[in-house]
Amino acid sequence: MPITSRYAALTAAILLSACASGTPHGSSAEATNTPDLGCLLPSNCVNSVGTGGLAPLPYSGTPSQAMALLQATLKQFPEATVVSSDARTMQVIFTTPMGFRDQVDFRINPQDQNIDFRSRSLFGLFDWGKNHSRMQAFTMRFAQQTRQ
Repeated sequence: MPITSRYAALTAAILLSACASGTPHGSSAEATNTPDLGCLLPSNCVNSVGTGGLAPLPYSGTPSQAMALLQATLKQFPEATVVSSDARTMQVIFTTPMGFRDQVDFRINPQDQNIDFRSRSLFGLFDWGKNHSRMQAFTMRFAQQTRQ
């Protein structure tokens, strides 16, 4: 196979893998109605589970109090739109000024008294650190909410 064909095949494989769904059908996350918070592409995703590099959001109190803290923190981000929410999970879309959309999934863990999250770009292979910096800012503002 010529070198240019190899590069074309590799590029196509990378682009197609970026379009793959984060949770395969029939997974345990689907069965329990909670999001799988893993990152398929570390170049456009950060999370608080595994080797995601960021810590979960600690809270004290009940899951409903944790959800109220999440909602209060999100009000400080005008680019955020809540897409879905239930007692223990929330899905939010952040839209950048350039029109790029990033999805943030939150999952309240009452046993550990923390909130796990994943923030990932919905377009492209790289986010140039935007998800990481956003979640660092979110973590700081969430901590301020817990002190009020």
